[in-house]
Amino acid sequence: MTSAIVAGVGMNKFVKPGQHQPYRVMGADAIKAAVKDAGIDPKLIQQAYAGYIYGDTGSGQHAMYEAFQTGIPVFNVNNACCSGSTALYLARQAVESGQQQCVMAFGFEEMQPGALSSPWTDREFVGDRISHKMDEWGYPNSYFAPRWFGAAGQQYMETFDASPELFGKVAVKSRTHAMANPNAVFRSPLTLDEVMSAPKIYGDYMTRFMACPPTCGAAAAIIVSEAFARKHGISKGVSILAQTMATDTEQSWSDAMNATGKEMVRRAAKQTYEQTGLGPEDVDVIELHDCFTPNEVLSYENLGLCDDGGATQLVEDGNNTYGGKWVVNPSGGLMSKGHPIGATGLAQCAELVWQLRGDAGQRQVPGARVALQHNIGLVAGAVVTLYGI
Repeated sequence: MTSAIVAGVGMNKFVKPGQHQPYRVMGADAIKAAVKDAGIDPKLIQQAYAGYIYGDTGSGQHAMYEAFQTGIPVFNVNNACCSGSTALYLARQAVESGQQQCVMAFGFEEMQPGALSSPWTDREFVGDRISHKMDEWGYPNSYFAPRWFGAAGQQYMETFDASPELFGKVAVKSRTHAMANPNAVFRSPLTLDEVMSAPKIYGDYMTRFMACPPTCGAAAAIIVSEAFARKHGISKGVSILAQTMATDTEQSWSDAMNATGKEMVRRAAKQTYEQTGLGPEDVDVIELHDCFTPNEVLSYENLGLCDDGGATQLVEDGNNTYGGKWVVNPSGGLMSKGHPIGATGLAQCAELVWQLRGDAGQRQVPGARVALQHNIGLVAGAVVTLYGI
């Protein structure tokens, strides 16, 4: 086994649906940016993995061919909201196994305005596995994603006597971070009152400012072996220290928090920490999957940043922002950049690589040396990654 190194990353500024270019163009732009960042000839890339969910078969080839056509294998990866991190996972495996020395992971998405929906109307929807459980547990009906994560937030509040303002404060924090990120779609600050008084999208507590917007965009990463990096003079690479992907067990269907990833995220995080001997206390900066602010709060605990029920205190103490124990989503997260599904995991990777290289500009986390990435997809899986320099 050899270590995998992120040699270069690239992404384009995510935009609202209707303001975007075709995925072919967005994908190619991100690919070319990653190749330029790595400082390599694209002919050295031996394989590519393309993440997306709203696209035809062969969309990965269609996007890559706009950048270059070198005849290499291209694998199309559709794995719900963790498609981008799944492409990265496969690229890392190809390098660590010694089968390849230089591979590429990239992702893109053209989203539609409004709530997520399935393009298929003539077959079963995989999310019905969760929705039927929500029916059984008595949670109010709604669009599927706000319902799933809204129910998880409701259960959290009832279990730990937490306030909806906890989720609102996380939204305020994310927008504050986004003010320093030129790649974020939403960069204007929010007040807690603005978040809490916005229109409700689920139940009597979750407002539209607690949900990420649909956006369009692309991101890419070049993954190489240590030997390749030495041979080609790649000096600013970031190591993938450990990475785990977990999927659901029977426990996932025991309650709303588990149905939205609690058990599988904890399992993935535990295995990732164990692979390195590091723990949450060793991490400096985190990009996590905040599709809804309740999911960010639950992820604090699922990733081991605090004990169960401890998220309220963590937020009150400022331990999710600059000056605290961790800086969570310095990019502004999905809440501010949006969630172009196939690109999301690779955009997280790009942000953390920039942070560890000291290239994050005004949002730079001082002295960052270890970074944690968390990307989930329902009912596809959870990918947890540790990076280091």
